[in-house]
Amino acid sequence: MSATTKRQALVVGASRGLGLALAHELVRRDWQVIATTRQEGGELLAAAGVWAGQLEVETLEMTSSEQLQSLRQRLTGRRLDLLFVNAAIDRGDLPIDRVPVGMFTEVMVTNALSPLRVLECLRTLLAPGGTVAVMSSEQGSVSLNTEDGYDLYKSSKAALNQLMRSYATRHAGDGHTTLLIDPGHNRTRLGGPDAPLSPQETIPAVVDVLEAQAGAPGLRFLDRHGETVPW
Repeated sequence: MSATTKRQALVVGASRGLGLALAHELVRRDWQVIATTRQEGGELLAAAGVWAGQLEVETLEMTSSEQLQSLRQRLTGRRLDLLFVNAAIDRGDLPIDRVPVGMFTEVMVTNALSPLRVLECLRTLLAPGGTVAVMSSEQGSVSLNTEDGYDLYKSSKAALNQLMRSYATRHAGDGHTTLLIDPGHNRTRLGGPDAPLSPQETIPAVVDVLEAQAGAPGLRFLDRHGETVPW
């Protein structure tokens, strides 16, 4: 398959963890991948050297409108089959009444507002029948929120889910598959060293879901097994 006929993916937030594993797995499955990082060098750039042109690296601070617009200009003329936003931060387990306003704003801007700004800016690059996906979490499920803790992170993911519902409603006629993906609790910087899953275990299943859902328009909130996560 030539480079011009490969499936094309853009992974936003791929410097480490789940995003880096996602970029690797897509390339292994013969996708042409553009992956973004906020920093120069690192594992992503090393991976690009290994994959010999099949993995391209772009610099993007997702919360910067200027950098986002610059990326959009650089990608003019590209056609994507998959646009996947993987980016989130966590600032610890504080009760909501002890969360400083600045921290609340930082987490909400990064986890909820910025992914939607990315989608709105880059969605016109998607090919007909393409897929838009965002890494969410079952912690964003209101109905599953039955254990105390991590108020701010849970709220940011619930906000992300709600904004994705609005996005899907606003663009209901575009024919795109729109997915919220819950990857489970993974051993990443965000998930911590004691999490039961590793990105290397999780991401192949996530990509199975992405590929199985391709071409099925509408919004779904799914886990790594393709099962529906309750809102």
